[in-house]
Amino acid sequence: MSARSVFDATDGNMLKQNIRNTKMFPRAPYNLAIFSIVIITTVLHGSDSRTQSSAPMMYEDKDLNILDELLQSYDRRVTPTHHINFPTTVKCELYLRSIGAINPATMDYEVDLYLRQTWHDERLRSNNLTRHLDLNDPILVKRLWRPDVYFPNAKHGEFQYVTVPNVLLRVNPNGDILYMLRLKLTFSCMMEMERYPLDTQVCDIELASFSKTVREVKLQWLNEKSVSMYNDLKLAQFELQQVSLAVCKESFQIGEYSCLQARLDLKRSIGHYLVQYYLPSTLIVFISWVSFWLDVDAIPARITLGVTTLLTISSESSDQQSNLAPVSYVKALDVWMGTCTFFVFAALIEFTFVSYLARKRGNVQKFKAEDGEVNATLIVPVSSIQDVMNIREISSLMLLPARGCAKRIDKISRIVFPIGFLIVNVFYWPYYLY
Repeated sequence: MSARSVFDATDGNMLKQNIRNTKMFPRAPYNLAIFSIVIITTVLHGSDSRTQSSAPMMYEDKDLNILDELLQSYDRRVTPTHHINFPTTVKCELYLRSIGAINPATMDYEVDLYLRQTWHDERLRSNNLTRHLDLNDPILVKRLWRPDVYFPNAKHGEFQYVTVPNVLLRVNPNGDILYMLRLKLTFSCMMEMERYPLDTQVCDIELASFSKTVREVKLQWLNEKSVSMYNDLKLAQFELQQVSLAVCKESFQIGEYSCLQARLDLKRSIGHYLVQYYLPSTLIVFISWVSFWLDVDAIPARITLGVTTLLTISSESSDQQSNLAPVSYVKALDVWMGTCTFFVFAALIEFTFVSYLARKRGNVQKFKAEDGEVNATLIVPVSSIQDVMNIREISSLMLLPARGCAKRIDKISRIVFPIGFLIVNVFYWPYYLY
């Protein structure tokens, strides 16, 4: 039997077998289609799984994995130097971004600042770290120990969240930690107002440990220039003279707490007060002196001028009091306003006295006879002076007319009032400025 015959027989048998299988399984094409779909789906899913599993490997940070391993056995409730029974030294510094106007009514001011704290934590030291890690994740930051620093003289405080939480935690391979926050705080500044507005004030910024005593946490300034400021920082009413740093301790019943103090020496700028108070009040006093040049018979004009200036200076004095805290002592501005009010009131009193003299109809005079004896006391009307002069029995007549006396008082007041006001200024400004 030839090979061709064998193959033909084999093909015939396979064909017959396929025909029988087709008859036995008439739905084989449908099963084949379902089987193909299953295979394709499995292949695609496996490819996708391999892609997803390879994505973390592509973006994986080994340093962060090392930090996660260090944090597995990390206890944030314990200070970094608790195992050696020594206080943890925390070095602080402040960067003042802006300082709001100091309010003399509430005696406080607002500050936008950055608080930077550095310390060493041996538990986070690792030679496997290749770089420092800057973390901005508040959840991760909460897993680490941080100093419980607060501001004792702050009335109100806000943590900045725009546009993300303004917090930075830097972990160095040697275990040094930098913790930085941005805060908006309202500090109390109890001012001494005796020389207001020609005064200098000292406002403090205090930092302290809230719950850890000096046995656990010790606060220090980083260096002599730990309080720095923005280059273009300007204050509305004050000039910053200098910043002095100090270290202090606060004692309570449960222990002593470490604290830091930054003293801001401020000198008030008087330009605003010269324009708003000193110059207007001086001009009001000058205007009140105009009545000395008016005629004694110009009663309506002098009354209007005197009363108007008095009411104006009183209003100025009330306005400056409304912007200040109600203190029990006299301020420099009170002395100035009181002096100006006195001069305006004195000008009004002078007009009243001069008007009284000018309206008198006569003057009591005494005349002497030729023998030198006083014969009588006469009330001589002003209009009859010429008649009296014609009487030959009178050798001399001592007569002071009322209008002349009133005008003479006005002329004296033109000199006395400005000289008195000048003397007040000579003593006032050197006393309160130096």
